[in-house]
Amino acid sequence: MNKKNKIAAWIAEEKVAKIQGWNFSHIYGRYEEENDLPWNFKKIIQAYLLPEFKILDMETGGGEFLLSLNHPFHNTSAIEAYPPNVILCKKRLLPLDIDFHEANAKDVLPFKDNQFDIIINRHGDYHPKEIYRILKPNGLFITEQVGAENDRDLVKLIMKQVPKIPFPEQYLEQTIHKFQKHGFTLVDGQEAFRPIRFWDIGALVWFAHIIEWEFPHFKVMDSLEQLFKAQELLEQQGFIEGSIHRFLLIVRK
Repeated sequence: MNKKNKIAAWIAEEKVAKIQGWNFSHIYGRYEEENDLPWNFKKIIQAYLLPEFKILDMETGGGEFLLSLNHPFHNTSAIEAYPPNVILCKKRLLPLDIDFHEANAKDVLPFKDNQFDIIINRHGDYHPKEIYRILKPNGLFITEQVGAENDRDLVKLIMKQVPKIPFPEQYLEQTIHKFQKHGFTLVDGQEAFRPIRFWDIGALVWFAHIIEWEFPHFKVMDSLEQLFKAQELLEQQGFIEGSIHRFLLIVRK
């Protein structure tokens, strides 16, 4: 494929870079990540979960992960704030009798004090004070978070101007300290850096537009020099590799 055709292909990926919920199926088979984390978030939740427990999924996306838990719907609640996902959740979750609310995870939440046995949060915002308020005594908050250094090598590879780290406080130790200040007890904490790989630059272009807070204002035509250097690297080693940053935290009220 010549340079002109490559640019056209990358721009085509840029134009279609939209998702519903948290669905990356557009680039399945063209990239991989999170297949070698030292923990399994779903299995950890299931180890604590009982059918009678009241659970809340914060920033549920389109409810995909929540539904995979197969928890009794009448004991299940969820919140989401991103408008396209809110529409999706209303269509998908409300007919199942799941208690869904449009709500910002950092605001006062639309729930009573001491309401939930377990609150889960995968890659979403949160406010420790509100989590403490709505958890039952001895209740658990279980979260997997994206760390501050996530994808930084990819950002530096394809961005003409390298932006600042968007969430510089996102480290395990700082987060533990934050929750302990609000009265929580640490149950478990783990942190990991693992590879993320792309097998074509178009997939990376699409990804950069979806993760726009890490790649702010990224445009193909502004970054052609960087993208062609990435293409050369891909042709040399067969893939583009970066590093993801994740941490797991479990705290008890």
